[in-house]
Amino acid sequence: MEIFIDTAKIDEIRRWLPSGVLDGVTTNPSIMYKDGVADAEAEIKKIAALIGQRPLSVEVTTNDLKEMTAQAQAFAKWAPNIVVKIPVINEDGVPCLDVIAALEAKGIKVNATAALSFNQVVLTAKAGATYTSIFAGRVADEGNDPAVVIERSVDWLTRWKYKTKIIVGSIRSVIDVQSSALAGAHVITIPPQ
Repeated sequence: MEIFIDTAKIDEIRRWLPSGVLDGVTTNPSIMYKDGVADAEAEIKKIAALIGQRPLSVEVTTNDLKEMTAQAQAFAKWAPNIVVKIPVINEDGVPCLDVIAALEAKGIKVNATAALSFNQVVLTAKAGATYTSIFAGRVADEGNDPAVVIERSVDWLTRWKYKTKIIVGSIRSVIDVQSSALAGAHVITIPPQ
């Protein structure tokens, strides 16, 4: 299992790199704003260089599918370890599977984000996503058991030999980390605190 740190703070990343437990970094526009990032491109390039070949997820900031594709292509040029976060479904309720498939076909790694069900994992894997992020906290908010969704997703991906790895995000407590690990998550993205 891999651990990605969910932050845009260089100091937090530097703090955890020497420990040997940090396998990558995830971020999003909300985290960058909260962490006081004024120049996203400059900060992302610094983080990408700092973490070497480890993956760094960067999220698009639009609901328009054409703009998503353009942003993703631009982000991917910032560093070779960039993975672009594309929502499974945008805020308008429109599936983004075409964007995921097109980017992966061009060699741009995608983290299909905010998956809330096994069915969404299946669709993103078939679209070719490198990662699919299951938001455990939100799955629980909807009255479902995130561990069941994670375990079934990992089992299905393994059975059918898909390359997609499950990232578990929306971690709210230490027990969420433990439950996700025991359910077989490939990656857990954890806030520094």
